[in-house]
Amino acid sequence: MTRQTVPPLAATPSRPLTDDDFATLMSGVGPFERRPHLACAVSGGADSLALVLFAQRWAERRGGKVTALTVDHGLRPEAADEARRVGDWLTPRGIAHHILVWTGEKPATGVQQAARAARYALLGQWCRDAGVLHLLLAHNRDDQAETLLLRLGAGSGPDGLAAMAAVRETPDMRLLRPLLAVPGSALRASLVERGQAWIEDPSNRDDRFARVRARRAIAEGGLSAEALAHAAGRFGRVRAALEASASALLAETVRVHPAGFARLSLRPLVSAPDEVSLRALARVIAAIGGRAHAPRLDRLERLHRQLLGGAGVAVSATLGSCRVVAGQGVLLICREDRGIPAPVPVRPGLSLIWDRRFAIRFAAAGEAENPRLAGLGAAGWSEIVRHRPALKGGPLPDPVHLSLPALIDGAGVVTVPHLNYRRPKGAGAGVAFAEIRFSPPNPLAGNGFFLPNHPDILSL
Repeated sequence: MTRQTVPPLAATPSRPLTDDDFATLMSGVGPFERRPHLACAVSGGADSLALVLFAQRWAERRGGKVTALTVDHGLRPEAADEARRVGDWLTPRGIAHHILVWTGEKPATGVQQAARAARYALLGQWCRDAGVLHLLLAHNRDDQAETLLLRLGAGSGPDGLAAMAAVRETPDMRLLRPLLAVPGSALRASLVERGQAWIEDPSNRDDRFARVRARRAIAEGGLSAEALAHAAGRFGRVRAALEASASALLAETVRVHPAGFARLSLRPLVSAPDEVSLRALARVIAAIGGRAHAPRLDRLERLHRQLLGGAGVAVSATLGSCRVVAGQGVLLICREDRGIPAPVPVRPGLSLIWDRRFAIRFAAAGEAENPRLAGLGAAGWSEIVRHRPALKGGPLPDPVHLSLPALIDGAGVVTVPHLNYRRPKGAGAGVAFAEIRFSPPNPLAGNGFFLPNHPDILSL
């Protein structure tokens, strides 16, 4: 299906958004540096074009600038032409424009999910390389209402029904959605007022997509997008309160070791309200397992029920790439030894994230002999305890040993930093750990669900 360019010919029911409105919205997703440089994801649709035009004027008033980023997924023949058309519209307005292309083989199934992941990866990479801290996304009130309806149909709990956060922090940048309180009609009216055409994607009317069916249900079922978006905001307050309670519980119960495992006091955990203790448990498992997301709720609830059997009951289970061991009032959560990355060749000066959990940098040391970074594993553990029998029984719990990062070479294990082990004799590996830091994608003290702090603009 070919996207159509929509000329700005007819007015829409909502009044246009104003620059003052947009400034109020941006005040709710700050703070921003002096002379801010904003990136803006622009597909060419009405919402993203309106966003980038408002963002340009907002940034210029503060001595900053905006860069528009359009992702060409390579899934349709006309996509490249559409991306260039966006540049043709924006460049005369003084807005820098870059086209990011998703290259490589495309999946046969789950194309939408894969395209979304690729889109965010490309946008994040550009922001990281350019040193841009803020990426603006054009999700609006209608999108928020549709998201709530979709998640309600999927049986989501309070987290899912809170829909989209106005701010989400990632390792690359801050994702900002300043338009969540604005109806799409107000954005289209803003483009009409400024004489700016936009591209209409026919897939927005294709009932094969769940979001289109949700949109139709709202329009034809007598539902109010405004009311649904308000409901999402209320669920957002619930989510924020639960996250704060979980953080307080974790502060009381958990200790995280630099070797990437955690110990929790069981009694406060099982005594807390279920929704709070489940959330706290999920957060620890996601961090220790190096996962981007918490484990599935049904599996988490099963483990939680086992723990509720009593603080003195022995429990051993695996979940979310973690091994969970409970006994004598303490819960140990560590990385399980399955799924550890294959050995990775290393060199002096190399920096990487290993096993999604450790930020590691290497320096030169001795003669090179095929140095590699790997999990210690059973064979490596057996080797080092032959040299250092005192390692048995301490300093780390037994379940932790096998997943520890180790430097190996052709002669075996060279060093295991978290055990303070170095091979007593023989050739060095040519490199040494210069820095090793536990740095999971989801730390225990997460950013939390963000609710914008600004007056409602839902009357537009």
